[in-house]
Order: sequence, then C-alpha cells, then structure tokens
Amino acid sequence: MRKIMPHATVAIKVSRSQHQIEADALSERLAHLVHEPAPFNLEFTEQQLQLRLNTPDAPGPIYVDFVGGKVAHRRQFGGGRGQPIAKAVGLKPGINPHIVDATAGLGRDSFLFASLGCRVTMVEQSPVIAALLEDGLQRGLADKQITEICQHIILVNADSADYLQRCTDKPDVIYLDPMYPHREKSALVKKEMRLFQLLLGELPNNSALFAAALGCAKKRVVVKRPKGAETITTQSPTMSICSKNTRYDVYVMAALPPR
Repeated sequence: MRKIMPHATVAIKVSRSQHQIEADALSERLAHLVHEPAPFNLEFTEQQLQLRLNTPDAPGPIYVDFVGGKVAHRRQFGGGRGQPIAKAVGLKPGINPHIVDATAGLGRDSFLFASLGCRVTMVEQSPVIAALLEDGLQRGLADKQITEICQHIILVNADSADYLQRCTDKPDVIYLDPMYPHREKSALVKKEMRLFQLLLGELPNNSALFAAALGCAKKRVVVKRPKGAETITTQSPTMSICSKNTRYDVYVMAALPPR
C-alpha cells in the first residue's frame, strides 16, 4: 500500500440528512483537509462519526465509543485503581491527580482516568481524530451512566509538545502513549494503529514530546511502552510497572498530594 503523507485529506460523507448541518460545520472546520476524492472518509452514520480508509483492502472504520464495547467492560470489570496503569499515574485513596493525556488517540486511557475520579485533559494533534473524540464525548455526555465521567474530560486539539510548553494550568501527571514503529507483517498491528500511521504519516519526535512533558508535569510523567521496547529516552525511569504486554515507565519528580 502506498504511503499517505502527513495531514492526509478526508472526504465527509453523510448517510442520513439529519446530520447534514453537523457535516457542513465539520467541513468548514476542516476545510484545509477536506477534498473529494480523498484517501479517507469521515462518515456520519446513525450511531457515530467514524473514519474509514478508502481502499479496497481497508480494515473496518474506527470511532470513539465511551458508552459500550471494550471501554464499558474495562470500566466495570477492569480492576479499578488496582490496574497497573492506575498505579503508574499514582492513584491511591484520596489522590485524584489532574492528568494530561498528551497522546489521546481514541481516548480509552483518558476515559479510564476520568472514570477513576481524575480530571483529564486530552490533547490530540490531528483535527480528524479530535473530531472523532469530540463526537464520542458528546455521545458520552448524553448517556446517563457516564455523563458525570465525561464532564471530567476536556479535549484540546493542538500539537502536544507546543501545548505542554505553553500550558499555564500545569497538571500533576502527564501521560504519554506515543506511536512507535511496528513490523509490517506483525499480527499485533491493530486496525486503528494502521489507520493512524497512514493518516498522520511520519512518527512524531518523541524525544521532544518527552522533554516538554518533563518541563510541564508537576509530579510525574508516565510513558506507556510495549513490554520489551526501549525506553523513550536515555534517562532511566524512577520505576516501571508491567502488565502482560505493556510496561509503564514512571518518571517521578515529587509525591502526589491528596485531593
């Protein structure tokens, strides 16, 4: 498959006329990226806004779902504050840090943090992925079971390193789940990662992002990595917390205060 350059264009599609106003507003907001035809379709369906690669061998669409599926199962049965990811960001009784998820993606980890009582700022550089996140948040706010959780999440569409360098409301914790190279034939490459890599193009400068995070976080920076991967930097983490396939490298600057 040919490589799609960064900021790949999208075509906006509407399956039902009642979404036309939303589609027009999104087209105006993403005017610099909207083109017909395009390698990607942003589709307004009856259920959600979704992104689909416009090729014959494309995987299924991706979208943000905080209400059901794996996110709902994780919220109900994932282990709460006993999960490795929760321990990595420092969650303990009475400690609910403000977390900036600087690589928000589809927002699953951000939603988990919010469901455990944290105030969360999601930062996503891609305006297309940010549109999916915004749609997912709106649907989450409309669902009575998770309205309160979604009220603890703020979405920012910005370059993460730039945002962290300019941030005035400095968070307690900055969480990073940076993209990393996959082997092309690996069966572990998820469809969303494949679409992200095609949509965004070259991998970002993770060293610059990590440096910005260290300069912004008040208490700690947490970096999610595949279990056997190298650290994001030559600086050794204060500690690492592992699950079956994932490692969380924790860089501690100060203890988290109760709140």
